[in-house]
Amino acid sequence: QVQVMESGGGLVQAGGSLRLSCTASGLPFDDVVVGWFREAPGYLREGVSCITSSGGVTYYVDSVKGRFTISRDNDKNTLYLQMNNLKPEDTAMYYCAADSDEACSGSRHWGQGTQVTVSS
Repeated sequence: QVQVMESGGGLVQAGGSLRLSCTASGLPFDDVVVGWFREAPGYLREGVSCITSSGGVTYYVDSVKGRFTISRDNDKNTLYLQMNNLKPEDTAMYYCAADSDEACSGSRHWGQGTQVTVSS
């Protein structure tokens, strides 16, 4: 059974930083693309960033380029998202995704989500 679990969300002021973490079990973590998606009220879920199994190729949605950094530690089956210079428009539920496509358009497995709220 695949289990995906996020942590690290919270409330932060604009310009602040947060680091999201995600652990996944029940699948060959080091063989799959993993990533982060987000869903804000009234909006469709969008791919924020995805990273290939080796970490050699990454995808970022344009709105977070230069502010967010995705990384993974295959020895720990853990995925990270460092979010800097947060903006109110980054407010959303953030979902960890395991076994995603490289275009970061979807995934087979999802976590429950962690809320990120950025106040102005």
